[in-house]
Amino acid sequence: MGRIVVHAHGQPKDRAMKALIEMYAERLSSRGVRLEYHAGKLTAEAYTKRLDGLTGTLVLLDEGGRQEDSLAFAQRFETWQLSNDTVHLAIGPAAGWPDSVMLNSVARMSLSSMTLPHELAMVVLVEQLYRASEIQRNTGYHKA
Repeated sequence: MGRIVVHAHGQPKDRAMKALIEMYAERLSSRGVRLEYHAGKLTAEAYTKRLDGLTGTLVLLDEGGRQEDSLAFAQRFETWQLSNDTVHLAIGPAAGWPDSVMLNSVARMSLSSMTLPHELAMVVLVEQLYRASEIQRNTGYHKA
């Protein structure tokens, strides 16, 4: 069973955002998803180097990446869970990914074509992971 690790550049500073992230993280903890916070004082380049050393599949969250609706994302979530690889979903620094990373052939995924504040993007990502797990379980959470 594949694991999913959500990487964030720094701890959330806004208490409301942090509470939402922790709530979804708790709900996801038994479903093979965990959060990992990297020091917010790391430069974008240093953060990127840390991510480069990971084993498994790296997916960068970026507004220019591929967009999916919740049902397609739920299918991707299930594929990730069934694989043997760990999937690393990385939310970049607030200023965005360095150009050197964007030139690499790393997979990119977008939560929206709109620019989201860093912490809000984290909330949206963990909520969508939770939603995907609920779609998979066929609960009434997703009402589309």
